[in-house]
Amino acid sequence: MDIVIRAAIVYVFVYVLLRALGKRELGELTAFELVLLFVVGDLVQQSITQDDKSITSAVLAISTIALFIVVQSYLAFRFRPAQQILEGDPIVVVHHGEVLLPAIRRQRMTVDEIHQSARSEGIADLADVELAILESDGKLSFITEDHRRLPKDEHRFD
Repeated sequence: MDIVIRAAIVYVFVYVLLRALGKRELGELTAFELVLLFVVGDLVQQSITQDDKSITSAVLAISTIALFIVVQSYLAFRFRPAQQILEGDPIVVVHHGEVLLPAIRRQRMTVDEIHQSARSEGIADLADVELAILESDGKLSFITEDHRRLPKDEHRFD
């Protein structure tokens, strides 16, 4: 039972930590941050199982975390208020070509990051963007003034 309690506590802690980091950090990990994520995973495993290397402890820890994930996704699917709390809401960061500075400051983003994401979607100028939305998964979505999105192969520079 100790492992189940530890897994539950660690799950809640990691969830709260990731929510506190913000959407931008989750959507765009650098190579260094990815390595740190692996280190955190190892530390989490050690804190849950301590020195117990038995199959039973591994199964209990994994099952507890899987149960929390299933319950969380069910609550987010079934109840809109729970979805807003658990996953967050999309945030408009560009409206009719204008960057909404208060919105990007709250998300700890820069204008350069928005420009970079726009360029990766084949948008050269934010003036062409009707809306840019920071989705709850941390990715930016762009809707251009003419409501079209360039296919990925049109972005090549041959």
